[in-house]
Parts: sequence; structure tokens; C-alpha cells
Amino acid sequence: MAEVPQSDVSRPSALPTASLLPQSRTFSSSQNQSILEQNSSEYLESIEEEWNKKVDVEIETLVDGMVDIVSLASIGDKDKFRIAQEAFQARCRAESMIRASQSLLSIIHSMKLLLLLSDESQIANRRDQELRFVHSDKENIKAKVAELLDELLSTRIDRGRDSGSETDKDGDQIM
Repeated sequence: MAEVPQSDVSRPSALPTASLLPQSRTFSSSQNQSILEQNSSEYLESIEEEWNKKVDVEIETLVDGMVDIVSLASIGDKDKFRIAQEAFQARCRAESMIRASQSLLSIIHSMKLLLLLSDESQIANRRDQELRFVHSDKENIKAKVAELLDELLSTRIDRGRDSGSETDKDGDQIM
């Protein structure tokens, strides 16, 4: 019997489609319209509130886990079953705290990326400011070159008129 050969070559498959707005069955068309009609400050405030809620949930998980671990660490008359049960509970709480801290690290990483990648207005302002500076500097240099050229040409013409002879490109008289 011939077996299907296995390889590490990826097989093409249909990719899930994405939409820009969350489309769920709980959103009605009026709620979708309200999302679209928000101004930018309201939208940013709602996004900030979502991030704050995520952080609050993870911090609360960490605090609750620490409180539970401290309460489990009480010293007293305990049998082996109670000790094993509390050890298991402590491990479970520690694992949930680890997941919460990893989630917080992920949130921090996402926030850093958002800050770095979405600061397009500051980048555009800096670019425009540099462009204005370069244009004004270019105009100043053009004016200075024109002034020097006029001065050079006027002294040549004046020397040529005073001597009554023509001069070449080096300023030497041509006879």
C-alpha cells in the first residue's frame, strides 16, 4: 500500500476574510452608523477605554492571585490532603498570574507599536518643517548667488568701460 508522502511544503488553503468594522450579530445597523459617525476624539477615547479595561482585568487577576496565594500560605494544623490541595491551588493561581503578566507584556508591546507606528502626524509635521527650511535656505542661497553674480558682472563692465577695451573671461584685456 502506498502511503501519502509527508513533507513540510505548505498547502494552499482559503484564508479567512477580514473587515474593517467588527461585524457581529449583536451590532445593529444603527450601532454601526454610530461607530462611523464618531469624531476622532470620541473614537480615541473609546479605544483608550478598551485598553484601560484590558489592563485593569489583568491587574485584578494578578492582585487576586497574590491574595489567594498569601491566604493559602497560612500555617496551622493541616493533614496531607489539605496540604496537597493548597499546593495545587497555589500552582493554579501562580499559572493564572503568569498568564496575566504575559498578557500585560503583550499589551505593553502592542501599545509601544501603536505609539511608534501611528505617529504619522508628527512625522508629517517634521517633514513639512524640514521642507520649508530647505526651500527658504535654497531661496537665500539663490539670492546670494544672484547678488554675487550681479556684483561680478557690474565690476567687469565697469572695468571694461574704464579701460575702453574688452576683457576675456578671466578679466584680462583683449587688444
